[in-house]
Amino acid sequence: MSTSPSGATTAPSPDRRAVRRRITLGLASAVAVAIVGTTGSAAVATPLSSGSPDLGVNVTVFDPSTPVGQIQAALDAANATQVTNEMGTARYAFLFKPGTYGTAEQPLQIKIGYYTEIAGLGANPTDVVLNGKVEVYNRCLADGGTSNCLALVNFWRTLANLTINVNAAGQDGCRASANFWAVSQAVSMRRLNVTGANLSLMDYCTAGPQYASGGFIADSKLPFVINGSQQQWLIRNSQVDGWSNGVWNQVFSGVVGAPDDATFPTATYTTLDATPVSREKPYLFVDGNGKYQVRVPSARTNSSGISWADGLTPGRTIPLSDFYVAKPGDSVTKINLALALGKNLLLTPGVYDIARSIEVWRPDTVVLGLGQATLTAVNGSTPLNLADVPGIVVAGVTIDAGLQESSVLLRVGRKHNFLAWSQASNPTTLSDVYFRVGGPHVGKADTALEVNSDNVLIDHTWVWRGDHGVEGFTDTERWNTNTGRYGAVINGDHVTATGLFVEHFQRYNTVWNGEDGTTILYQNELPYDPPTQADWMNGAVEGFAAYKVGDNVRTHHLYGGGVYVFNQNNPSIHTENGFEVPNRPGVKLYHIMTVNLSAGTIDHVVNGVGDPADTTRIGSPVFITEYPAP
Repeated sequence: MSTSPSGATTAPSPDRRAVRRRITLGLASAVAVAIVGTTGSAAVATPLSSGSPDLGVNVTVFDPSTPVGQIQAALDAANATQVTNEMGTARYAFLFKPGTYGTAEQPLQIKIGYYTEIAGLGANPTDVVLNGKVEVYNRCLADGGTSNCLALVNFWRTLANLTINVNAAGQDGCRASANFWAVSQAVSMRRLNVTGANLSLMDYCTAGPQYASGGFIADSKLPFVINGSQQQWLIRNSQVDGWSNGVWNQVFSGVVGAPDDATFPTATYTTLDATPVSREKPYLFVDGNGKYQVRVPSARTNSSGISWADGLTPGRTIPLSDFYVAKPGDSVTKINLALALGKNLLLTPGVYDIARSIEVWRPDTVVLGLGQATLTAVNGSTPLNLADVPGIVVAGVTIDAGLQESSVLLRVGRKHNFLAWSQASNPTTLSDVYFRVGGPHVGKADTALEVNSDNVLIDHTWVWRGDHGVEGFTDTERWNTNTGRYGAVINGDHVTATGLFVEHFQRYNTVWNGEDGTTILYQNELPYDPPTQADWMNGAVEGFAAYKVGDNVRTHHLYGGGVYVFNQNNPSIHTENGFEVPNRPGVKLYHIMTVNLSAGTIDHVVNGVGDPADTTRIGSPVFITEYPAP
């Protein structure tokens, strides 16, 4: 759906997400040529400032004495390299020591491309002040970059832990009207303090269609936010001065200033006064003595608002010296030895080939990735295994399937482990952990994410079987080659997911077998590419529901869920239900919907209830406010 800057909506076109498939081989080839030799290039990754630890060639640390022009040049070079580098291997992090950057006359105006992290190194977001803007614009994919402008494939980037005093000096009238953050999945904003202008989640300054589709904000204090064309969004434990509009599925959890969903005519808004279980993502900071530390926030229950309102976010501090600082090419044997000897793990930016599992088995171990650090499965490995112990935190890591099928890409605990040990007050936590099956190369996995432990928190994930990539496949070839059966399988009890995005898997995208599970915002697209209805059958049932709660489950809650259909490979295909759950009083779904994006049909929203999402109502969701009905 597209909106004007004022928030007035206009009808979506039939090819809302088809643009993902229209990224041509020519563009992919151009990107591949552009990135050759860029990893570690002096034009992008400048040397670390004096006194900084060795975080690898793709981390740049600035301090307030660095000339504004030098900072701007380094960030401009990175954006030029990464703005179209969707399937590339380059990874970057730009970190700012405490202080002030940019001036009223010379503001820093930063653009963030793929696989780039911008973060402050303060203990609090107010310790790093950036006068200027940090932005993501639409990509314009036609007519020499002047038309077909949208944000539907603006993935994989991070902004965190700083104050932005918006200064648009030198920008034209439209660009000066807001700080633009036009993104879709696998993008997070955390621990931000934004002042001086609106924050817009769409880019309304380019030619149309200006679509955007999904994102995540947490622990941030924000001005008025223009949602615009954003189809689904989760904002959690934050504070906003206002919110412009909804499209399909906007969810607010523990947000001061959130709109009241009771005032909206449909179930587009979902507002929870408090988040039942939350934990903020660990962050790197520099203390008053110039030492690098990692702050690991504590878990909170039934919370709202920012964690840093009264000072330092509650939690514990770990010196960076207690981390093994890994770089691409380090052996898993070396990493596992460091973990066994009591170290935590910091993954510097890059792509790591993982032929045997990284094993995390000590309670309270932290695995923190910088700059979208990526673990790629080799020889069918499970790149990351977490033990059945409390308090493990994995954050800022992408996990890719490889050429040989993996049974699982990330496993949390073992099935039927009677020695399992968990704590509700100290949940194992996954923050900004993303999964890919296909895209940059052929990928194969039976299951991407498997959670067997109890008391686990999934705080923002995108679990993606690629609907496009550089492989050059037809849709039928992709269906038979990039194989991913299940996206997320949750077997543990008392698991909470805040921001669960799962797309395009070939059977159930999400299976939830554990008791007392909670999801706050679920977003799904069914697979685009089943060749025939026979390829998309669950026994005698047409298709697989996107979200399946196990038949024996007695207690489960979902707040704000959307399932989209775009069977572009065969528009005649049907899926019987978007959601499939046991019909019990303890299983409750609030504000769920299905929508047709121009091809295929979802016959019902949930368990035979709800009208079809078919091509007679393209872009018009079918809502169920509450199931079972009260």
